[in-house]
Amino acid sequence: MNPRASISILRPINCAMIGFAVIIGYFVSKPTTVSAGAIALGFVTGFAICAFSMVVNDYYDIEVDRVNQPTRPLPSGQVSKGEAAAIAGLTLVLGLAAALATLSLLAVLIAGLYALLAWLYDYRVKKYGLVGNLIVASSLAIPFIYGGVVSGGDVLGSLLLFMAATSLLAGVGREVVKAMADVPGDQKRGIRSYAAVHGLKAASAVGALFFLLAVVTSVLPLFVLKVNVFYEYGVALPDLAFVYLAYSILSHADTRGALRVKKTALMGMLLGLIVFIGGAA
Repeated sequence: MNPRASISILRPINCAMIGFAVIIGYFVSKPTTVSAGAIALGFVTGFAICAFSMVVNDYYDIEVDRVNQPTRPLPSGQVSKGEAAAIAGLTLVLGLAAALATLSLLAVLIAGLYALLAWLYDYRVKKYGLVGNLIVASSLAIPFIYGGVVSGGDVLGSLLLFMAATSLLAGVGREVVKAMADVPGDQKRGIRSYAAVHGLKAASAVGALFFLLAVVTSVLPLFVLKVNVFYEYGVALPDLAFVYLAYSILSHADTRGALRVKKTALMGMLLGLIVFIGGAA
């Protein structure tokens, strides 16, 4: 087994981001006491389950990657399919073991659900348009919820659920729009993205709708929770970004417009994350 390729197939930077999302969820839920052990276990679960999903994705996409990304570990032969399956199994066991170590049944169930959704998406559901988009976007929201559960803090009465909902909705919008640029390839691979089935105009409307719904969930805390001044005024920044994204994709419902919105959406989501973290401080 090639050690460097075995690490590369995990996409460790992506996995570290999911691990840090768990930590963010931990603190946004405002735990009464902070446990370094719980934080470490939460990070390990987020990192390991994400790594499992990355390996599984490469495992099922090996034939596509032979054409599109031939230098990736599997299509290049640096990692065999058997080795990839072993790595996926080890990371899954590690993630679930870390969840078990928190002594929280709910944490184990959430970690298991995250892993199951990741496998389902790569195995079959990625071909089914909005359902696949929802599963991908859920990977942005579930780590925050998991962090709140592990912390033992206030999941329902804090900004946590609104942060997760906003991440989910913005993520779906980005996935729908992103697929607008991949229609020719998706049609050849039998992937029934919303754009491939219904056309670019319809997909732009759906993508815009989800960006605007993200604005709604980010504004709701102003009416149902007691928020600090940072959140009260700062939430305008990501909301303006989401409104711009909706306007932009509706105005330019083509491949170039989709690629531009795909990149800009990450900035809007990052701004939202910063505002939620600041609002929970």
